[in-house]
Amino acid sequence: MQKVVSAGLVFAFGLSICALTAMSADISDLLERANKGEPEAQFDLAEMYRNGDGVQKNAEEAEQWYRKAGENGSADAQYTLGKMYRNGEGVPKNNVEAAKWYRKAAEQGVPDAQADLGLIYANGQGVPRDYGESVQWYRKAAEQGNANAQHGLGIMYHNGFGVDRDDTEGMKWFRKAAEQGYSGKPQ
Repeated sequence: MQKVVSAGLVFAFGLSICALTAMSADISDLLERANKGEPEAQFDLAEMYRNGDGVQKNAEEAEQWYRKAGENGSADAQYTLGKMYRNGEGVPKNNVEAAKWYRKAAEQGVPDAQADLGLIYANGQGVPRDYGESVQWYRKAAEQGNANAQHGLGIMYHNGFGVDRDDTEGMKWFRKAAEQGYSGKPQ
C-alpha cells in the first residue's frame, strides 16, 4: 500500500514539475513577444501580473505592461489603465489619467470605456463637467447594450442634463437597463 501511495506521490510531483516547466516556457515566450512590442502579449503579461496568474502578483509591473500595450493600441489595456487610475489600483488615484485612457478605449468603441467616460463627464472628474459630452458617450455605449450607460442616459433625460428633459425617453433607457438586471447606479 505504501509503495502505491509513494508511486502516486512521485507521479504527482513529476506532473507538477512538467507543468511548471511548461508554464515557465509559456511565460518566457510571452515575455519575448511582449518585449518585441506585441500588444496582445503585453496585455496578457499585464493581466498575469495584475492577477498573480503564473507570476507573483505585482500591480506596478502590470501597470507598466498595460501602458505599453495601451500605447501600442490595445483598447483592452487602455480601458484597464483607466480603471486602475480611477480606482487607485497599483497606481495613485488620478482622474485625469483615467479620463485620458478611457477616452482612448472609448474612441476604439469599447462600451464600458464609453459608459465610464460618460460618467466622468457628468461628474466632472478629471475633466470639466460637460453634460453634452456625457450624453454623447452614454449614448454610444447604451446603443451597444451597456446597462450602466443606459441608466446614465436615463438620468440625463430625466433631469434634462445635456438634453431637453424628456421623461418618456428617460424611462425608455431606465427600462432597457432594468431588462438587463441593472438595479443600481452607474459605477
